[in-house]
Amino acid sequence: MSAERLATIDRVIRRGITAGGYPGAAVVVGRKGATIWQKGFGHLGWTSDSPEVEADKSIYDLASLTKVVGTTTAAMILFDEHRIDLDEKVAHYLPGFTGGLKDEVTVRQLLMHRSGLPAGRELWRHAHSPEEAKQMVIDTPLEYKPGTGYVYSDIGADILGMVVEQASGTALDLYLQERVFGPLGMNNTEFRPADSLVYRIAPTEVSPPRGYPVRGQVHDENAYVQGGVTGHAGLFGTASDLAIFAQMLLNGGTYGGIRIVADSTVRLFTTRAAGSRALGWEVADGQHGAGSYLSANAFGHTGFTGTSMWIDPDREMFVILLTNRVHAARARRPAKVIADVRADLADAAALAVTDVNLAVAEMPTSFRADRAVGWNRPVRTSRSRRSKGSSRSTSGSSARGIKKAPLNSTKKSKTFLTSRKKSAASTTHLKKKHSAGKAHPKNTTKARTD
Repeated sequence: MSAERLATIDRVIRRGITAGGYPGAAVVVGRKGATIWQKGFGHLGWTSDSPEVEADKSIYDLASLTKVVGTTTAAMILFDEHRIDLDEKVAHYLPGFTGGLKDEVTVRQLLMHRSGLPAGRELWRHAHSPEEAKQMVIDTPLEYKPGTGYVYSDIGADILGMVVEQASGTALDLYLQERVFGPLGMNNTEFRPADSLVYRIAPTEVSPPRGYPVRGQVHDENAYVQGGVTGHAGLFGTASDLAIFAQMLLNGGTYGGIRIVADSTVRLFTTRAAGSRALGWEVADGQHGAGSYLSANAFGHTGFTGTSMWIDPDREMFVILLTNRVHAARARRPAKVIADVRADLADAAALAVTDVNLAVAEMPTSFRADRAVGWNRPVRTSRSRRSKGSSRSTSGSSARGIKKAPLNSTKKSKTFLTSRKKSAASTTHLKKKHSAGKAHPKNTTKARTD
């Protein structure tokens, strides 16, 4: 890999901090069984006395990465052991999930977000205990016929978590600790971290509905009201722990001589199944932090708090980014900042690969973070220009004077995939919120903020 191109990561991540998108970030890029780039940027919080971020020690609320690192992985293990059948009805494992079209919902449809369940519901407004909240999840009515549409659903992930618990006979958090995190040595990955760890946990919401600043408790209100352990959110971890997990998947389900899942199961769950979804995972379609250069076989996920993980089997590479962009962000549009930075990070890592069959000859003239379109100033539109008449407008001024060069539209980009260059690489051994809105069930994509 090219050290010079990897250095782009520094610029991109720091621009996000300077723009006020997040106070700090942890980044790990790995390739061929080695850590290529591991670094902490900025601080856990915005104050100067806040601890500096360390990729191997700073703990972040992983948000929806829980769906894949936790719930999906548990389902993979149970699938291997023939304790979960992907095409079995959910009601077989969870008898309370029944009535009408619910009787048709399968485990596979839960994994693909095609179950008919809505994106979510405000459990925290109505439930007064974890038991009541979980019953509300089970009682949630379907919005469309199972298998006929796609809606990215936290409720569906929660139901899947309950299926895991019923099939395993063990609570989700305990099962994952016993079967995944413990064996892999992911010692900083868990639900409901101890109070003694708060000093190195990144804070999240400052003024949440629960009435006090959140640090060390799950940010997601629906996960919190369910007790902090759910299928869709609640997991905390470090970037270096996630690097171990990503390498395990790249190795075909094994790490350090310990097999977690079968290699055939890894392929099954991470291969495109419909639209941009695999089973639990998302596939790289240039969205949600995948950037423009990851291979068609790449898979990953994002998290609402500002987290993401992408894994590219063709390049034998993974890219991990952890931030707490929900913590009192100073940027006007922190969601836009993190979206661009995620994509730029994936691009910078992919562009740094110099293998002759994967190399991209020329770098883009600029990255999304360099252009920072829509981060802190409104984008000037044709309508706004007409409304201003001949008067000078400051709207969109951040975009003026900067040469726009989208990664998929520059003249140079046409040569990226045709010219190859090979160089040596030096490495060291290695030791992804649902939107509150609803998508139309017939759509194959859904507006998401995670």
